[in-house]
Amino acid sequence: MTENSAVLTEIRGRVLLITLNRPEAMNAINTDLAQGLLSAIEELDSNEGLTAGVLTGNGRGFCSGMDLKAFAAGGPPQGFDQFLQTGSEKPLIAAIEGFALAGGLEVALTCDLLVAAEDAKIGIREVKVGLFAAGGALLRLPRRVPYSVAMEMALTGQPITADQAKNHGLVSRVTGKGGTVEAAMELAELIAENAPLAVAASKALIQAQQGITEEEFWDLQRPHMAKVFTSNDAKEGPASFAEKRSPNWSGT
Repeated sequence: MTENSAVLTEIRGRVLLITLNRPEAMNAINTDLAQGLLSAIEELDSNEGLTAGVLTGNGRGFCSGMDLKAFAAGGPPQGFDQFLQTGSEKPLIAAIEGFALAGGLEVALTCDLLVAAEDAKIGIREVKVGLFAAGGALLRLPRRVPYSVAMEMALTGQPITADQAKNHGLVSRVTGKGGTVEAAMELAELIAENAPLAVAASKALIQAQQGITEEEFWDLQRPHMAKVFTSNDAKEGPASFAEKRSPNWSGT
């Protein structure tokens, strides 16, 4: 396990567990947390021994959003926009206990899959404090839930429940209280059983298909095919199947 003040990381097999660690401030986002999160994502993406990550929060909830006291004193957290805009190259799963509100939901929306506890509250509340959700929620939320749901959440600032989020397709799995990390790790381990290059290409193409034509998609897919289908892992997969053994992925 490594520590970076407000963020903890722990390698579990081929999965990196990332924990937001400002429980006394409900994991509100300040510059320390933003920088720690960027470092954790760099660790995930640069470590060839890792295939996926799980992002969770320590204490009562996942993340309450931007630290408004720090914002009032010195402006927005430095480096946070970079994470919100680029996220991670490798699959990242949010494990939401308690709440993911405002910028906290925007952090979760940067992840590829969301797992939430049955008592979790999920929402963007910025309009209640004179702001709007400028960290990607107004872009990503309408892509994951119906238009009317996204609009109501944005304009009223009222959160939805985990069950509502699952019914709308925002949340992949709902667990009992305290069970999200275990469920997210199970998903991450299922992902980590697969070839890393193939997993990364699948994520990139699903993300890229929104807003492009079919012709553009096929053009976009070609370089991924050239890389993945000629890789060592593309040879290892069929060989392990024929030999009735587990594959030994190299990520090359």
